[in-house]
Amino acid sequence: MTTTFRVAAASLSAASLVLAGCSSSTTDDAPTTGSADGAITGEITVFAAASLKATFTELGSQFEAAHPGTTVTFTFAGSSDLVTQLTQGAPGDVFASADTANMTKAVDAGLIAGEPTNFATNTLTIVTPPDNPAGITSFADLATPGAKVVVCAPQVPCGSATAKLESATGVDITPVSEESAVTDVLGKVVAGEADAGLVYVTDASGAGDSVETVAFPESAQAVNTYPVAVLGESRNAAAARAFEDLLTGPEGRAVLEKAGFAAP
Repeated sequence: MTTTFRVAAASLSAASLVLAGCSSSTTDDAPTTGSADGAITGEITVFAAASLKATFTELGSQFEAAHPGTTVTFTFAGSSDLVTQLTQGAPGDVFASADTANMTKAVDAGLIAGEPTNFATNTLTIVTPPDNPAGITSFADLATPGAKVVVCAPQVPCGSATAKLESATGVDITPVSEESAVTDVLGKVVAGEADAGLVYVTDASGAGDSVETVAFPESAQAVNTYPVAVLGESRNAAAARAFEDLLTGPEGRAVLEKAGFAAP
Protein backbone atom coordinates (compact mmCIF):
# COMPACT_ATOMS: atom_id res chain seq x y z
CA MET A 1 0.00 0.00 0.00
CA THR A 2 2.82 2.40 0.87
CA THR A 3 4.54 1.86 -2.49
CA THR A 4 1.28 2.28 -4.39
CA PHE A 5 0.52 5.54 -2.58
CA ARG A 6 3.94 6.99 -3.35
CA VAL A 7 3.61 6.21 -7.05
CA ALA A 8 0.14 7.70 -7.20
CA ALA A 9 1.30 10.76 -5.34
CA ALA A 10 4.23 11.16 -7.69
CA SER A 11 1.89 10.80 -10.68
CA LEU A 12 -0.43 13.43 -9.28
CA SER A 13 2.51 15.73 -8.58
CA ALA A 14 3.80 15.34 -12.15
CA ALA A 15 0.34 15.94 -13.55
CA SER A 16 0.02 19.06 -11.43
CA LEU A 17 3.31 20.36 -12.79
CA VAL A 18 2.19 19.69 -16.35
CA LEU A 19 -1.11 21.45 -15.75
CA ALA A 20 0.66 24.35 -14.08
CA GLY A 21 2.99 24.63 -17.02
CA CYS A 22 0.09 24.64 -19.47
CA SER A 23 -1.73 27.20 -17.38
CA SER A 24 1.26 29.57 -17.20
CA SER A 25 1.79 29.45 -20.97
CA THR A 26 -1.69 30.73 -21.66
CA THR A 27 -1.88 33.59 -19.20
CA ASP A 28 -2.34 37.12 -20.45
CA ASP A 29 1.10 38.06 -19.07
CA ALA A 30 3.02 35.65 -21.28
CA PRO A 31 4.75 37.18 -24.30
CA THR A 32 3.88 35.91 -27.76
CA THR A 33 7.12 35.22 -29.60
CA GLY A 34 6.18 32.78 -32.32
CA SER A 35 5.26 29.14 -32.57
CA ALA A 36 7.47 26.18 -31.72
CA ASP A 37 8.25 25.54 -35.39
CA GLY A 38 9.60 29.07 -35.85
CA ALA A 39 6.53 30.52 -37.56
CA ILE A 40 5.70 34.15 -36.78
CA THR A 41 2.47 34.41 -34.79
CA GLY A 42 0.68 36.69 -32.36
CA GLU A 43 0.10 40.42 -32.13
CA ILE A 44 2.39 43.43 -32.51
CA THR A 45 1.75 47.11 -31.98
CA VAL A 46 3.57 49.55 -34.25
CA PHE A 47 4.01 53.19 -33.27
CA ALA A 48 4.52 55.12 -36.52
CA ALA A 49 4.70 58.72 -37.71
CA ALA A 50 1.44 60.08 -39.10
CA SER A 51 2.94 60.47 -42.56
CA LEU A 52 3.36 56.68 -42.72
CA LYS A 53 -0.30 55.83 -42.21
CA ALA A 54 -1.18 54.81 -45.77
CA THR A 55 2.01 52.85 -46.46
CA PHE A 56 2.12 51.10 -43.11
CA THR A 57 -1.55 50.15 -43.30
CA GLU A 58 -0.80 48.46 -46.62
CA LEU A 59 2.33 46.79 -45.25
CA GLY A 60 0.40 45.62 -42.19
CA SER A 61 -2.05 43.79 -44.46
CA GLN A 62 0.85 42.25 -46.38
CA PHE A 63 2.46 41.12 -43.11
CA GLU A 64 -0.71 39.48 -41.83
CA ALA A 65 -1.22 37.71 -45.16
CA ALA A 66 2.37 36.43 -45.16
CA HIS A 67 2.12 35.28 -41.52
CA PRO A 68 -1.31 33.74 -40.82
CA GLY A 69 -2.26 34.14 -37.19
CA THR A 70 -0.63 37.53 -36.77
CA THR A 71 -2.32 40.85 -36.06
CA VAL A 72 -0.71 44.25 -36.56
CA THR A 73 -2.14 47.21 -34.65
CA PHE A 74 -0.97 50.73 -35.42
CA THR A 75 -0.73 53.94 -33.43
CA PHE A 76 -0.19 56.90 -35.76
CA ALA A 77 0.70 60.38 -34.50
CA GLY A 78 3.42 63.00 -34.66
CA SER A 79 6.78 61.41 -33.88
CA SER A 80 7.33 63.58 -30.81
CA ASP A 81 3.92 62.58 -29.43
CA LEU A 82 4.77 58.92 -29.99
CA VAL A 83 8.04 59.24 -28.05
CA THR A 84 6.11 60.86 -25.20
CA GLN A 85 3.61 57.99 -25.16
CA LEU A 86 6.38 55.40 -25.15
CA THR A 87 8.39 57.08 -22.39
CA GLN A 88 5.20 57.21 -20.31
CA GLY A 89 4.88 53.44 -20.57
CA ALA A 90 2.67 52.79 -23.58
CA PRO A 91 3.28 49.17 -24.66
CA GLY A 92 4.54 48.62 -28.19
CA ASP A 93 6.79 46.49 -30.36
CA VAL A 94 8.06 48.73 -33.19
CA PHE A 95 8.73 52.48 -33.46
CA ALA A 96 9.07 54.27 -36.81
CA SER A 97 9.91 57.96 -36.66
CA ALA A 98 9.75 60.66 -39.32
CA ASP A 99 13.15 61.95 -38.27
CA THR A 100 16.32 60.83 -36.54
CA ALA A 101 15.99 63.39 -33.73
CA ASN A 102 12.96 61.72 -32.17
CA MET A 103 14.46 58.27 -32.64
CA THR A 104 17.53 59.51 -30.79
CA LYS A 105 15.26 60.58 -27.93
CA ALA A 106 13.84 57.05 -27.83
CA VAL A 107 17.33 55.55 -27.85
CA ASP A 108 18.51 57.88 -25.08
CA ALA A 109 15.45 56.94 -23.01
CA GLY A 110 16.42 53.27 -23.24
CA LEU A 111 13.36 52.33 -25.28
CA ILE A 112 15.12 50.71 -28.24
CA ALA A 113 16.55 47.21 -28.70
CA GLY A 114 19.57 47.18 -30.99
CA GLU A 115 20.33 49.81 -33.59
CA PRO A 116 17.66 51.76 -35.56
CA THR A 117 17.62 51.28 -39.32
CA ASN A 118 16.96 54.12 -41.77
CA PHE A 119 14.35 53.04 -44.31
CA ALA A 120 13.13 56.14 -46.20
CA THR A 121 13.46 59.88 -46.76
CA ASN A 122 10.84 62.54 -47.36
CA THR A 123 10.75 66.23 -48.26
CA LEU A 124 8.26 69.04 -47.85
CA THR A 125 6.02 70.58 -50.46
CA ILE A 126 3.31 73.24 -50.44
CA VAL A 127 -0.35 72.32 -50.74
CA THR A 128 -3.22 74.72 -51.37
CA PRO A 129 -6.94 74.30 -52.01
CA PRO A 130 -7.56 73.44 -55.68
CA ASP A 131 -8.33 77.06 -56.56
CA ASN A 132 -5.21 78.36 -54.73
CA PRO A 133 -7.04 81.43 -53.34
CA ALA A 134 -3.89 83.20 -52.10
CA GLY A 135 -1.99 82.67 -55.35
CA ILE A 136 0.87 80.78 -53.71
CA THR A 137 3.55 79.87 -56.27
CA SER A 138 6.77 79.74 -54.20
CA PHE A 139 8.11 79.18 -50.71
CA ALA A 140 8.57 82.95 -50.28
CA ASP A 141 4.86 83.45 -50.98
CA LEU A 142 4.07 81.72 -47.69
CA ALA A 143 5.21 84.90 -45.94
CA THR A 144 2.72 87.07 -47.85
CA PRO A 145 0.76 89.25 -45.39
CA GLY A 146 -2.77 87.97 -44.99
CA ALA A 147 -2.05 84.48 -46.33
CA LYS A 148 -3.49 81.85 -44.00
CA VAL A 149 -0.68 79.30 -43.74
CA VAL A 150 -0.68 76.17 -41.59
CA VAL A 151 2.52 74.35 -40.59
CA CYS A 152 3.60 71.64 -38.16
CA ALA A 153 4.66 72.55 -34.64
CA PRO A 154 8.46 72.90 -34.19
CA GLN A 155 8.82 69.71 -32.14
CA VAL A 156 7.24 67.64 -34.93
CA PRO A 157 9.60 66.47 -37.72
CA CYS A 158 7.72 68.37 -40.44
CA GLY A 159 7.83 71.47 -38.22
CA SER A 160 11.54 71.08 -37.62
CA ALA A 161 12.07 70.83 -41.40
CA THR A 162 9.99 73.97 -41.89
CA ALA A 163 12.17 75.84 -39.38
CA LYS A 164 15.30 74.69 -41.23
CA LEU A 165 13.92 76.02 -44.50
CA GLU A 166 13.01 79.37 -42.95
CA SER A 167 16.51 79.69 -41.53
CA ALA A 168 18.16 78.68 -44.81
CA THR A 169 16.07 80.97 -47.01
CA GLY A 170 15.44 83.93 -44.71
CA VAL A 171 11.69 83.52 -45.25
CA ASP A 172 9.74 84.18 -42.05
CA ILE A 173 6.36 82.45 -42.08
CA THR A 174 3.68 83.60 -39.65
CA PRO A 175 1.30 80.63 -39.52
CA VAL A 176 -2.30 80.84 -38.39
CA SER A 177 -1.82 77.50 -36.62
CA GLU A 178 0.86 74.94 -35.80
CA GLU A 179 -0.33 71.33 -35.85
CA SER A 180 0.94 68.28 -33.95
CA ALA A 181 0.89 66.03 -37.04
CA VAL A 182 1.40 66.59 -40.76
CA THR A 183 -1.96 64.95 -41.47
CA ASP A 184 -3.64 67.71 -39.46
CA VAL A 185 -1.98 70.35 -41.66
CA LEU A 186 -3.24 68.56 -44.75
CA GLY A 187 -6.71 68.24 -43.26
CA LYS A 188 -7.03 71.99 -42.70
CA VAL A 189 -6.05 72.74 -46.28
CA VAL A 190 -8.44 70.12 -47.66
CA ALA A 191 -11.23 71.56 -45.50
CA GLY A 192 -10.57 75.05 -46.86
CA GLU A 193 -9.51 76.38 -43.46
CA ALA A 194 -6.12 77.52 -44.78
CA ASP A 195 -4.74 79.07 -47.97
CA ALA A 196 -1.66 76.87 -47.86
CA GLY A 197 0.18 74.30 -45.79
CA LEU A 198 3.57 72.62 -45.67
CA VAL A 199 3.32 68.84 -45.83
CA TYR A 200 5.41 65.96 -47.10
CA VAL A 201 5.36 65.13 -50.80
CA THR A 202 3.87 61.75 -49.86
CA ASP A 203 0.91 63.40 -48.11
CA ALA A 204 0.31 65.69 -51.07
CA SER A 205 0.41 62.74 -53.45
CA GLY A 206 -2.06 60.78 -51.33
CA ALA A 207 -4.48 63.72 -51.24
CA GLY A 208 -4.93 63.59 -55.02
CA ASP A 209 -7.18 66.24 -56.56
CA SER A 210 -8.32 67.57 -53.18
CA VAL A 211 -5.27 69.85 -53.12
CA GLU A 212 -2.99 71.70 -55.51
CA THR A 213 0.71 70.94 -55.04
CA VAL A 214 3.32 73.68 -55.35
CA ALA A 215 6.83 72.22 -55.46
CA PHE A 216 9.76 74.46 -54.52
CA PRO A 217 13.49 73.82 -54.97
CA GLU A 218 14.43 74.97 -51.47
CA SER A 219 12.84 71.80 -50.06
CA ALA A 220 16.06 69.90 -50.84
CA GLN A 221 17.69 71.79 -47.96
CA ALA A 222 15.58 69.97 -45.36
CA VAL A 223 15.29 66.25 -46.10
CA ASN A 224 13.88 64.07 -43.32
CA THR A 225 15.29 60.58 -42.78
CA TYR A 226 12.94 57.93 -41.35
CA PRO A 227 14.40 55.29 -38.96
CA VAL A 228 12.68 52.19 -37.52
CA ALA A 229 13.57 50.04 -34.52
CA VAL A 230 12.25 47.21 -32.38
CA LEU A 231 11.28 48.38 -28.90
CA GLY A 232 13.16 46.90 -25.97
CA GLU A 233 9.94 46.07 -24.09
CA SER A 234 8.42 44.24 -27.06
CA ARG A 235 6.34 41.25 -25.99
CA ASN A 236 6.70 39.70 -29.45
CA ALA A 237 10.24 40.47 -30.57
CA ALA A 238 10.26 37.81 -33.29
CA ALA A 239 7.24 39.29 -35.04
CA ALA A 240 8.53 42.83 -34.45
CA ARG A 241 11.81 41.97 -36.18
CA ALA A 242 9.90 40.32 -39.01
CA PHE A 243 7.87 43.50 -39.55
CA GLU A 244 11.06 45.56 -39.56
CA ASP A 245 12.52 43.16 -42.13
CA LEU A 246 9.45 43.57 -44.34
CA LEU A 247 9.70 47.34 -44.11
CA THR A 248 13.39 47.48 -45.00
CA GLY A 249 13.25 44.72 -47.61
CA PRO A 250 12.22 44.84 -51.29
CA GLU A 251 8.48 44.54 -50.61
CA GLY A 252 8.53 47.45 -48.19
CA ARG A 253 10.74 49.50 -50.51
CA ALA A 254 8.23 49.00 -53.34
CA VAL A 255 5.29 50.20 -51.24
CA LEU A 256 7.24 53.22 -49.98
CA GLU A 257 8.42 54.21 -53.45
CA LYS A 258 4.89 53.98 -54.79
CA ALA A 259 3.82 56.47 -52.14
CA GLY A 260 6.64 58.89 -53.02
CA PHE A 261 9.19 58.10 -50.31
CA ALA A 262 12.80 58.18 -51.47
CA ALA A 263 15.50 55.72 -50.42
CA PRO A 264 17.50 56.58 -47.26
